[in-house]
Amino acid sequence: MLSIKQWFESIPGENWKGNLTTMNYSRQCPSCYQPLEDIHLSQEEFIILKEKIKTDVIEGTDVFRNTSPQELERFQRFVNKHPPFDVVIDGLNVAKTAHLSPSSKTLLDVVLYLAQKHQRLLVLGRKHMLKDSSQWRKRDMDDMQKKADFFFTSNVSKDDPFLLYATLHSGAQCMMVTRDLLRDHKAALSDTVTRRLFFKWQRGHQIVISSYIPGKILTFEDALPYDTIVQTDGNTWHIPYDDSLSKRASFEIPVKWLCLQKK
Repeated sequence: MLSIKQWFESIPGENWKGNLTTMNYSRQCPSCYQPLEDIHLSQEEFIILKEKIKTDVIEGTDVFRNTSPQELERFQRFVNKHPPFDVVIDGLNVAKTAHLSPSSKTLLDVVLYLAQKHQRLLVLGRKHMLKDSSQWRKRDMDDMQKKADFFFTSNVSKDDPFLLYATLHSGAQCMMVTRDLLRDHKAALSDTVTRRLFFKWQRGHQIVISSYIPGKILTFEDALPYDTIVQTDGNTWHIPYDDSLSKRASFEIPVKWLCLQKK
């Protein structure tokens, strides 16, 4: 990063100045005040991605290894008869956030928190969650189902295709909650353009729990409104980078940027 900064500043006849800056939840660079590229897809890009996910991932042969076509059809009918959802939650994935807390308590906390901010929630679960146990308490499940719609798949189904289908079907405003990086599904897409669209859509629509202490702390790593790629408008360059001193989880997005501006 420092080498890039020095290289720009040493170009003869061009007055480049580099600044290190930290981005926040605004699209505007705090150093040069230029807007960064929007993370959201255009309507045309969203439609292309939605169709590709449907054909390459959801209807792809790999899905049916652990999911019957009948169950997928049952889910599609379920989603089609409901109004669009605001948030789709990968129930089992979220429930495993805290190992010392009952799974149902963790999921209940997340559902109650999100229900304060969003009207329509869908939780994807497995049928075994309905059987009263130490991990899945019936009281917690009853309380959750007052705040969110639920769809329970068989215990051998893969959750990810259902998560992607419901989120994309609900429209560009719908968010998904999961810690899964969904790499397998990105790899299943048949061309590089769609893989790039998927990665961009994922960065703009995936919410991840960043810290959770039962009954005390629940915070989320929210999706940012700008894209984290190298970008330029000719007179400015913005380059995200990692500081070797700071560690970040794989789902976290770099917030440190090199801002280069031609004076």
